[in-house]
Amino acid sequence: QVQLVESGGGLVQPGGSLRLSCAASGFIFTRYWMYWVRQAPGKGLEWVSIINIDGGGTTYADSVKGRFTISRDNSKSTLYLQMDDLKSEDTAIYYCAKDVQTWIRTDKYDSRGQGTQVTVSS
Repeated sequence: QVQLVESGGGLVQPGGSLRLSCAASGFIFTRYWMYWVRQAPGKGLEWVSIINIDGGGTTYADSVKGRFTISRDNSKSTLYLQMDDLKSEDTAIYYCAKDVQTWIRTDKYDSRGQGTQVTVSS
């Protein structure tokens, strides 16, 4: 079955950096657009970034543009999120997810993993 396992979260000071990873299995990774989404305390899910199948196309939410970088290694079925210049408002549980359809971007995703906690605090 589909498995997405996020890792790399932690506690970091404002201005710091973290690199999240998401190991994918149970589906053909190279057929899907992939997402990072997050959920801050007391809030709903927020889309953070999306990457196309070959990694050559990326999109970011305005709130993270210029600070976060999404990438993927298709040979390892792994998705990444490099987060720089972190701010307190980035505190959230971060999830990776896959598009609901193969080959195309629908802006709908499923199969989130268990998430990884990112806390930005001094």
